[in-house]
Amino acid sequence: MDIKQIQDLIRFVSKSGVNEVSIEQENFKITIKTNEAPTYVSATIPSQAAPLAAAPAPQPVSLPVASAAPAAEPAAVETSNYITIKSPMIGTFYRSSSPDKPSFANVGDEISAGNVVCIIEAMKLFNEIESEVSGRIVKVLVENASPVEYDQPLFLVEPK
Repeated sequence: MDIKQIQDLIRFVSKSGVNEVSIEQENFKITIKTNEAPTYVSATIPSQAAPLAAAPAPQPVSLPVASAAPAAEPAAVETSNYITIKSPMIGTFYRSSSPDKPSFANVGDEISAGNVVCIIEAMKLFNEIESEVSGRIVKVLVENASPVEYDQPLFLVEPK
């Protein structure tokens, strides 16, 4: 993998919203991590790579990349007695099945295990997300039609 391919990969990762990408080949490994701080790329080649012995050994590369604007922090809420419903996948969060339909779950609604609480669109597939707990919705943590990460909190539920 040459520097041009690495730069293209960095651009792709920064635009995609993914937090971490790791590529490992026979004699090459690269990991790109993003978060609210600048992104750093670390590339290493194992010393036992015989074909590359004639060339000078590459040093780990650190390239700063501008990250997306940090998301607004939700207000601090005492969550010790609440259960969090988390996103099971990366995608786009929707509170209802279409813009003209009511939301699946609103603050104050009573839900039970198996109730659909939202939809997450991933790769043009709309996945209904069901609650695994019973209780009352205390807070919706994600705005409608916004991207979500794997394991990102979506709802706070006060258990029954």
